[in-house]
Amino acid sequence: MKKILLVVSLSLALGACASNKGTVDKDAQITQDWNVEKLYAEAHDELNSSNYTRAIKLYEILESRFPNGRYAQQAQLDTAYAYYKDDEPEKALAAIDRFQRHHPQHPNMDYALYLKGLVLFNEDQSFLNKLASQDWSDRDPKANRSAYQAFAELVQRYPESKYAADATERMAKLVDALGGNEISVARYYMKRGAYLAAVNRAQKIVERYQNTRYVEEALAMMELAYKKLEKPQLAADTRRVLETNFPQSPFLQHQWQPNDMPWWRYWR
Repeated sequence: MKKILLVVSLSLALGACASNKGTVDKDAQITQDWNVEKLYAEAHDELNSSNYTRAIKLYEILESRFPNGRYAQQAQLDTAYAYYKDDEPEKALAAIDRFQRHHPQHPNMDYALYLKGLVLFNEDQSFLNKLASQDWSDRDPKANRSAYQAFAELVQRYPESKYAADATERMAKLVDALGGNEISVARYYMKRGAYLAAVNRAQKIVERYQNTRYVEEALAMMELAYKKLEKPQLAADTRRVLETNFPQSPFLQHQWQPNDMPWWRYWR
């Protein structure tokens, strides 16, 4: 039985390869007399019609026949976009990287950076995340940082770009996501009594993510952690910062003591 299944599987795989090769050969034959303008127009039409696989094939044919000139350069960018829309982030990023290496001074480099940021921004969104409002703190912090760097480079190098405004908005979301990730880790440490580690994470939020919604909680967490660590002066100093910056904070309504119930039960 296993041998039969193996033979069937191998036959199907070979058949699929033959089918794909046939499609490529068919496109090559159909387009063999096309000039670069017609080839690009056909590929672009396929892209706009969401036929991403065929669009990519036509762009590849275009690059192989007409490797120099603006059409080949634009084909590289369009290929990256097609991979992005076809949920192939790794291939999209590879295509963008190739474009950046080959054309560092290209007038559309702002778009390349924007597209790179979009790919990274959306890379870890699952199907459910697309249906529901996303909790940014649950995102992969590495992907967040990489996306932020791409958008930041765009805004810094091309402040007048038409993509700069949207990139700036997405950067704000990414900063919030990074702060949310840090507070999640800090909560984890607090729940397990790792107070020094919790303080270190909370301090990072206060220092690096001052404009996020997590600073208030981070300060309250630091106050309690310092009390647990028997650092009364540091706890008092932290509380003064909390009072100054968040005078109406619910955390101020409770005088933390080292043996109090865990802060997360009180706050949640």
